[in-house]
Amino acid sequence: MAKIKKGDLVQVIAGATQARGGDRGKQGKVLRVITEENRVVVEGINFVTKHVKVGQTQRGSKTGGLETVEAPIHISNVALVDPDTKKPTRVGHRVESVSKDGVTKNVRVRYAKKSGKDL
Repeated sequence: MAKIKKGDLVQVIAGATQARGGDRGKQGKVLRVITEENRVVVEGINFVTKHVKVGQTQRGSKTGGLETVEAPIHISNVALVDPDTKKPTRVGHRVESVSKDGVTKNVRVRYAKKSGKDL
């Protein structure tokens, strides 16, 4: 079961600090999870400059040039943020009983473990 999913709020826990031009300590929402490569794309994190070839749209306006886009970051370099304390935390799973239409079913549910010190 995936520990980090699309839409989760995560914090970067590895890399260069913000004082040195890095992203460590920044928080953002997960835009995309790439499970084959164990990477995630986080909103506002790991910007890279992309060169786009100049083209033309149907209306005649020019496209292309330099764009800044979010690049994937390894999943081990981010931690889920606890919604209560707003600090990075570890993720656990527990089994809960869910009843729907009179049928009881056991479902594994993610939960944020208690966050102590910053990771």
